[in-house]
Amino acid sequence: MTFSLFIPILIALIIIGASIIILTDDGDADRKLLWLIIIAVLPVVGLILYLLFGINYRHRKYFRKKHERYAQWFAGRTGDRILKLIKGDNTLVEERFQPFARLLSSNRLPGVSTGNDVEIITVGKRKLDALLKDIENAKEYIHFQYYLFGNDVSGQAVKEALMKKAREGVKVRILHENVANYDTKRSFYNQMRKAGVELVRFYNPRFHPLRIITRLNYRNHRKIVVIDGRIGYTGGMNIKDRYFTKWRDTHLRIIGPAVASLQHIFLDSWLTSGGELDQTPEYYFPETFHADNDIASADVLRNIPMQITPDEPDSSRPMLQLSYIWAIQHAKDYIWLQTPYFIPPASVLDALKTAALSGVDVRVMVPKEAENFFIGPAVKSHYKECLKAGIRIYERGGGFIHAKTFVADDYLSSVGSANIDNRSFNINYEVNTYIYSKDAALRNKEIFLKDLEISEEVRLQDWTRIPAGRTMKLNLFRIFSSQL
Repeated sequence: MTFSLFIPILIALIIIGASIIILTDDGDADRKLLWLIIIAVLPVVGLILYLLFGINYRHRKYFRKKHERYAQWFAGRTGDRILKLIKGDNTLVEERFQPFARLLSSNRLPGVSTGNDVEIITVGKRKLDALLKDIENAKEYIHFQYYLFGNDVSGQAVKEALMKKAREGVKVRILHENVANYDTKRSFYNQMRKAGVELVRFYNPRFHPLRIITRLNYRNHRKIVVIDGRIGYTGGMNIKDRYFTKWRDTHLRIIGPAVASLQHIFLDSWLTSGGELDQTPEYYFPETFHADNDIASADVLRNIPMQITPDEPDSSRPMLQLSYIWAIQHAKDYIWLQTPYFIPPASVLDALKTAALSGVDVRVMVPKEAENFFIGPAVKSHYKECLKAGIRIYERGGGFIHAKTFVADDYLSSVGSANIDNRSFNINYEVNTYIYSKDAALRNKEIFLKDLEISEEVRLQDWTRIPAGRTMKLNLFRIFSSQL
């Protein structure tokens, strides 16, 4: 065979092989079609991009198997008390929302717990001050997992606080995301290790063919802190100056049984990523959740039912995407959503349009200025379609809004790490908290209305006669942003 024949045959084999893999995948049809086109036009480059960004790893044996270490540790030493604590009781919520609670716990995920004290934090300084105080008061251990942990003023303050506790004998375990913190020097982590902090890179298994793919594409986007098994933090704020000084975000401080769910999620990731534990589950899941030296706040909501739900690419179902679809489809009066990245998968977009066309007050709030040049056009490409269906869209000024929340019908609220896009729903490791409470819903509604004061509503008439060239540009960004 001559070299001139070898190249076309190789390209044809690449296209055929990749096409078979894509067509036998369980993924979205539009997504599969786009990848087929990319590989047909750019066979070698397209195949590399598909391996990095396109493979749907749900249902794949390799990813399911990697949780076995935690499953064996947890199941082998766990009594009925802890199992009941994690399982919760889905009948604790109003009857109308019990199917939603069952949906979220259907993948052996945590159920509903009540008796939680919850503070909904929207001011970065409040979160940083409370976190530093809780770290200072820690007695046994601190578990820490963030997407971004910056080497800046705020990051240094948290780092010093954690190092101080480690020197005092408190077990400090940090699970850090590697790719997102590419600009953080190794010395930043080495200083903590020297102080006695245990650091593990999120999902850093032994060498395997998919290692480069999982590092680049499948990222830990969660924000979790667990202190002594009694105090928990989760939501949208990372550890970086902009979250505490410039951006508007939403975070939760929790005391109560729901902290056990955060612990469950953290310990799974910790052991899966190669970390070690020196105690039995009884130690990490205490019987009582009273926190000594608790920080008083008038904004704390008491006795709140809530359910903390993780999602990741190796779970069998996209639980957070399904949760959004259910909440939107079952909203009777209103559902108001905030997200910095509004690039909804087709199923979520259809649910939003259907709800609005049915008379539900559907509102979406996004930042006025996008974080980067790519996201802005991708978000705006959905405006016309949404506005024509009756969805109201608001662009918030006064600084970037990074909150990922929704509130519906004065009862159901969500605060989490997941954006309304394909990456959060199908690629990243995320965690959302669902709150079943009128008091919490009214608080989140109040937050939305306050943000509305510095927002500008997008009008349909402004999007009916935009030039064809701009429409084409927006749609091009929409296609690619929704698939990567």
